[in-house]
This record gives sequence, C-alpha cells and structure tokens, in this order.
Amino acid sequence: MDINSIWKSFLEKMEQKLTPVLYDMWFSETKLVELNEEYAKILVPMAVHKKHLKENYIDLIESIFTEVTGSIFKFEFVTEDEINNESILDIDEIGVPESAIFQSNLDPKYTFESFVSGSSNKFAKASALAVAEQPGSMYNPLFIYGKSGLGKTHLMHAIGNYIKDNSRKKVLYVTAETFVNDFLKIYRKDSNNFENIDSFKEKYRNVDVLMIDDIQYLEIAHKTQQEFFNTFNDLYTNNKQIIIASDRSPDDLKKLEERLRTRFVWGLIVNILPPDYQLRIDIIDRKIDGNNLNTFFPQDVKEYIANNCTTDIRKLEGAITRTIAYATIMNGSDITLELAMDALKDYFGGSVISKNKIEQVQQIIANNYNISIEDIRGKRKSNDITIPRQIAMYICRVYLKESLPKIGAEFGGKDHTTVMHAVNKIKKEIESNDELNIEINKVISQLPWINQ
Repeated sequence: MDINSIWKSFLEKMEQKLTPVLYDMWFSETKLVELNEEYAKILVPMAVHKKHLKENYIDLIESIFTEVTGSIFKFEFVTEDEINNESILDIDEIGVPESAIFQSNLDPKYTFESFVSGSSNKFAKASALAVAEQPGSMYNPLFIYGKSGLGKTHLMHAIGNYIKDNSRKKVLYVTAETFVNDFLKIYRKDSNNFENIDSFKEKYRNVDVLMIDDIQYLEIAHKTQQEFFNTFNDLYTNNKQIIIASDRSPDDLKKLEERLRTRFVWGLIVNILPPDYQLRIDIIDRKIDGNNLNTFFPQDVKEYIANNCTTDIRKLEGAITRTIAYATIMNGSDITLELAMDALKDYFGGSVISKNKIEQVQQIIANNYNISIEDIRGKRKSNDITIPRQIAMYICRVYLKESLPKIGAEFGGKDHTTVMHAVNKIKKEIESNDELNIEINKVISQLPWINQ
C-alpha cells in the first residue's frame, strides 16, 4: 500500500475507537507524509496537536499503525510551518508543568459538539479539549481571553461538562463576582466566622477543576485578591486544574496584583478573536438547524445578519431568534430579506451596513479580514491592513466604477495616484493568484447590488 492508503486505513480504525469530537479534533486533519524503515512522519494542524498526541494517544497510535502495516515504527509529529522551515518545535516547551456530585454550576447545553469553530477560535477549542482530556497535567492554568460574546464561557462549560461526563472529578464553575461575594460573607473583622471560612475553603479548594469567569471583576475587589491568590496556590500546588476567562489579556489587567498576573501566564494563554465571515455563516446555519425551522431561511437573510453582527456571537444568535419570532408573529410569514430588515432595524441600531456603496465595501472587507474600518481608512501599512485596503479600492474602482478622487476621499483622503497604484497592483496580482480571486469573489458575492 502507498502511504495515503495506509493512513486512510489507520484513520478508519482510529475513528472507530474515539468519540466524534475527539476524532475530529485530533485526527481528522492529520496526514502521513513520510514513511521509512524506522520512522513515520505525521503532519498535524497545530503545535498543540503534537504535544497532545505524543502525551495522550501515542500507545493507541502505535497499536493501530502496527495493525495496519504489520511493522513497528517510531512517530514524528510535524506542522506545515516546520516542514517549510525545516525546523522542529520542541513540544516540551509548550505549556506547563474526577463527575462532581455537588453543584458544579455547569450548563449542559454548552459542549464541544455545539461549539462552532473556525480560524478565529480553532486553537482555543483544541487547547480547551486538551485540558478537558487531561485536567491538571496539560496546561495549568488555562487563561482564555477575548471580547464579550465570542465563546469564552461556552468553552469553559464545555471543558467542565466533558470532565464530568468522563471522570469522577469535582468541577466548579463560578464568576469572579460570585467568588467575591462568597468571600465578603466571611470577611468580618468583628466576629469569628470559622465555620464560614471552612465552608468557603471547602467550596473552592476541595475541587479538581476550578473555573473562574470574568476574572477582570477582581480588579475592583482588592481585599479578595489575596484570598484568590491563596486559593490559586493551593490548587496549583496540588495539581488541580485552574481555568480563567477574561475580556483582556493578563498584561492588560493592570489593577490586579502583579503576583496574580504572573501566575496567570504560567500555563497557556489563548485569545479568541472575532469570528470571520465564514464562521458567522456557519454559526447561523447551526442556529437555524437547532430551531428545526419549517420555513425556508434564505441565503441573503443569512448574509445580511452576518454582515451586521461582526463581533458578538450572542448578538448574532439573537438576530436569528428575533427574525424567526418576527416571522411567527406576522402570521407565519415567509422569511425574506425585507422582513428581516424590518425585524432587525432597531436591533442593529447604528451598526446597520451603510447605504453608501463604498462604505459597504469597506465594512464587508473589514468583517472578512477582522480589521476595523478605521484601519482601512487610516495610514497603517502592515500587510494585514494594506492588502485588504487595496482590495477594497480595487472593488470600488472596477465594480462600482467610482472615480479615483472619490475613492481616495472615502479612504481617509488618499491621493488619486495612491488609489491607482492599489488598483493596478490588485489587477496584476489576480492574473496569477487564484486564492486572491476567490477572496475578491467572496466579497462581491456579499454585495448583491453590484450586478444590478
């Protein structure tokens, strides 16, 4: 058999051994890229896969691979970057270092299966699942940060639910506000609350996994920071898993004590970015499927919602619910773009995509590339901004037929020669760059009025 056939047989057997979420996360995107007399080289998507496969699945991998090939091999896991750079990342440098009977405060609807992943959150999901499989031994603490509504809380509950379903470990999820309130109940200088103190310590230290959401709340609770420091140390010393979520990175939590921020970076820090356009569409499709709609949900309505909810998944889901409810209230009317715009006109408020066609292009480009309109109109010249800006200028010139001076004015007062240079550069680039062609067509497909 050739290596592709070998790996196909291996994956088929591996899929039978694992749950769908584990197989999909750790094996579905792997590939056998080299096989010699001694080694099998496996291509994996991210560095976290290397560490996790080596530490948690190597025995199973060796067993199944031996069954398929009839020979014993050693395994080397590599990423695409390492193959291209011909260098290997030391996975030992990544990171650090039982179902609860009591009230865990976990929401069972938040699972890894229900978490829709894309390029902006795939690493976060992989890291969370790695922690869920081996709490206390992979990445401790796990610090997840990102703006509100991007899925931090969903991932924390998913970790907790996975651990509860697959072990006898005690898992506790609370917000930082709850932690503060519980502590303040026992913080009385004029009395001896030994029972309450013991109860507090029993709740927060006699657990295997402690998850604290919205840790930024501790910034306004200076007296509680000392107790959280003590709780953190007690759990960490005993190899108990700590998971923390925040709207900012540890470095940006300036009002927290330095010793706390230092401990937050001992493990793994994961940033969840706003969802790109394709992920927003995927989330909309998943939400619609979950509602078991008996009515058709048109593509232009999905695109309208995706283009106007760019940074908050909760708001995205709320827009879908609102549209469905509005259609029901209107005597079961069909869902159309006109109905959706009427249902959501107050919901979106000032964020609705502008009627100015150049601004529409700028907004959709900003959404697709996870940058701001201010970036597009500004003067920053990094590639992650310059290229989207040039694409936007190209579309405005070629498809909107706008004049060079007008485009320049709408892009922060750029000179018409700057616009001409951008347009000509993209024109030349698309002649040989199929990927760029696809990106531009994706933007154009979101502007239904272009071909009218």
